[in-house]
Amino acid sequence: MNKNQQKLIKLSNGVEMPQIGFGVWKIPFNQTAKTVANAIKNNYRLIDTAKQYGNEEQVGQGIKESGIDRKQIFLTTKIFNGDQGNFDQLRNAFNGQLKKLGTDHVDLLLLHWPVFNKYIESWRALEAIYNDGQARAIGVCNFDVEHLKDLMDHAKIMPMINQIEFNPHIHQPETVAFCQDHHIQLEAWSPLGNGQSLSNPVISKIAKKHEKSPAQVILRWELQQGFIVIPKSVHEERMQENRNVYDFELDADEMEAIAMLDEEKHSIWYDKYKWSGNPNGRDDYIAKPGEF
Repeated sequence: MNKNQQKLIKLSNGVEMPQIGFGVWKIPFNQTAKTVANAIKNNYRLIDTAKQYGNEEQVGQGIKESGIDRKQIFLTTKIFNGDQGNFDQLRNAFNGQLKKLGTDHVDLLLLHWPVFNKYIESWRALEAIYNDGQARAIGVCNFDVEHLKDLMDHAKIMPMINQIEFNPHIHQPETVAFCQDHHIQLEAWSPLGNGQSLSNPVISKIAKKHEKSPAQVILRWELQQGFIVIPKSVHEERMQENRNVYDFELDADEMEAIAMLDEEKHSIWYDKYKWSGNPNGRDDYIAKPGEF
């Protein structure tokens, strides 16, 4: 496959989305528009943002500045925890998100977190948004098996995506298996694990063998498992590098060697949430800069 070609993943409703996207979490506000425009010029067509990131307006601006037709961009955003739970409130808040993004629809809309006692009603609003054509696909983030079963027991439309933390050091095997069994596409956030895996000697050895960077090896490992990935970089050279991963393949031994690195440790701020088992946690916690 040519490095500029887009490999597409078909969701359960038939909508196709690029397998490699561009994430914008923690990009400085004054760089976001330029960075998004640059990513698009470097052949990224999936852009992933969220109200929680505070940069939807800049993302919309970057899409416009890229000069690429909006129809060619697969735009993802997410429902803020504080907007969950009330049907009308969520829909009004989402309309505000669309205005900031400068569009009349998104290609994928996700519930950012399974907020306690609110995500069922929130999903009902997402179903209405989907039926009204304001989102071409809908899904969730950070839902484990228990949350998914509960949601699916009440849903009229099944989630098409579950975006979860996934990289060589956290695999969430039960959630992955459940999603695969129920035709829910998996998408990896933090696919490079905050860069913590880049210096791992196992990955470095595999990278040297293939004459690729450690980041390319990690992304290739995830793509071969069928994940969609959304790496982030403000550097053009790394943007290009992160997309250039279709001209080599990891063998079974290499895949297993990376799989053995699993520590099953979430990012440190997971325990801030009440639903994660912390009785003193909050349902609307927003990660602070530097925590992720």
